[in-house]
Amino acid sequence: MSPKRGDDVPPPPIGDEWRLRFATTEAAKGWGDLCAEAAANARRCFESLRTDPLSTRDPDRQHRLRGCLATRILGGRELPQREFEVTAGGRVRHLVDEVGRTVHLVYASSARGRWLSPVRRR
Repeated sequence: MSPKRGDDVPPPPIGDEWRLRFATTEAAKGWGDLCAEAAANARRCFESLRTDPLSTRDPDRQHRLRGCLATRILGGRELPQREFEVTAGGRVRHLVDEVGRTVHLVYASSARGRWLSPVRRR
């Protein structure tokens, strides 16, 4: 998704921070909706993913997905897929590229029931 006039400017990662990128247009739109609905919680999610996307400190809020959703292919590479519970119904699914220190947001939504299908995309 290319930035355009009027878009927010994301801060670049510094030091040990991870880069956050949108892997899908739907994730970019969903993130915007999530930020509009729950800005403080979305900011906590952003900060957590930026500093420690593999955290296991709060497994109810941030965890790796299981089964057929445990990994997803992005750019020909299989990456672990994780989820961050932003609100009771809001979720952010992301892929963690440890080599590139990049977190790829593949899904974001403020509402329950709008999940990605478990079909693996290649």
